[in-house]
Amino acid sequence: MSISTFDLFKVGIGPSSSHTVGPMNAARQFVHALCEQHLIERTARICAELYGSLGATGAGHGSPKAVILGLAGESPETVDVATIAERVQHAREAGELLLAGQKTIPFSYRDDLVMHRTESLPFHSNGMRFTAFDEAGAVLLTQVFYSVGGGFIVDEAAAGSDVIVDDPTVLPYPFSTAQELLAQCAEHGLSISALMLENEKRWRSESEIRSGLLQLWAVMRDCIDTGCRTEGIMPGGLKVKRRAAQLHRQLKSQGDSLGDESLNTMDWVTLYALAVNEENAAGGRIVTAPTNGAAGIIPAVLRYYLEHCKGSTEDDICRFLLTAGAIGILYKINASISGAEVGCQGEVGSACSMAAGALADALGGTPAQVENAAEIAMEHNLGLTCDPIGGLVQVPCIERNAMGAIKAISAARLALRGSGEHYVSLDQVIKTMRDTGRDMQDKYKETARGGLAVNVLEVPVSIIEC
Repeated sequence: MSISTFDLFKVGIGPSSSHTVGPMNAARQFVHALCEQHLIERTARICAELYGSLGATGAGHGSPKAVILGLAGESPETVDVATIAERVQHAREAGELLLAGQKTIPFSYRDDLVMHRTESLPFHSNGMRFTAFDEAGAVLLTQVFYSVGGGFIVDEAAAGSDVIVDDPTVLPYPFSTAQELLAQCAEHGLSISALMLENEKRWRSESEIRSGLLQLWAVMRDCIDTGCRTEGIMPGGLKVKRRAAQLHRQLKSQGDSLGDESLNTMDWVTLYALAVNEENAAGGRIVTAPTNGAAGIIPAVLRYYLEHCKGSTEDDICRFLLTAGAIGILYKINASISGAEVGCQGEVGSACSMAAGALADALGGTPAQVENAAEIAMEHNLGLTCDPIGGLVQVPCIERNAMGAIKAISAARLALRGSGEHYVSLDQVIKTMRDTGRDMQDKYKETARGGLAVNVLEVPVSIIEC
């Protein structure tokens, strides 16, 4: 199994990689199958059923709009964000869908988009079943997909194995554990980012890698900038006010330093993370890093490095993202980046760990110090639950990204003050995260049935708009 950095970092739309990006990709893949099997002309109705976390919190996470857009043939990377609300409204009010831009069929938002709030499919809590019917009501095609975190989807055939990305590419420096990664770096005299670059060359040229990574950063940077100038109330019914624009004005005015001017830099980091996750909550264009729910941490820490650390260059952007990708691969292979599977430790925890290791590398850390930084960051996110109020990626998700970014910087600095030797390894902490996720009650895994989701007065999920 081989995973590229570009598998972890994908351009998409908010508010959730598991609930929005994954379902959109699945719906699009289903319609593509109808086209390939020459069934689309015979299709008179499609029923999409969402199970587990998708059924429980999909309304607040944007799953209905994702399914509608995916059936229309749209992809998260290229869909026109500005037209999404209008297109979803048209499908609901006109009662019709244009499948893959080819055929219009009747569509009932109530009957053809079914949210099974208390039922789950066997393999993963983010399950989906798509069924196409002909005019007589006979089944033409049924497919089951699972959204396994970060926008990754697997079909029912792959669900019974541990294979998430079925890519047989042979890499020059293969690794599946942090121990193997460090051994490869030591044997060949490579930094983690340099090793990742050589592996990435199996899929694309160095110039393509560089331009692709810089494009990812451009989307992240634009997302921060958009969030810093956009005000208003975020959608969904909780009436949560966007704060990034006001905080940006305060910091630009260089006013009250809250008692310690030296900490103003941390306020900027907080701003960057808030800006991204407010955009995500509003359904804007973001980069899964490695998920939407944790999309603000890596951009915030990278911007902190570029704007607040001396000697940073454009080349460091590529190094930063490659190192973060290497760490993310370890979580994807050996644990999970899905909040519905292991709680928020798999999303914010993984992103915090990736950002900490990447920052340590950018600041000149050795591979051992990078591994130590990533370990510290995750160790202190173990057990973090996913308990979104109202099933929305707003509270506590937005602030949690800000805290994750600060923690990543602290972890990197702590690791760089040491030699790289430490008691708990990254592999051990990843295994612990996985085991903790398995032991965690389902109500704390993105179902909105535990934690803050039930202890804070909330708007009923049933009235939340997608």
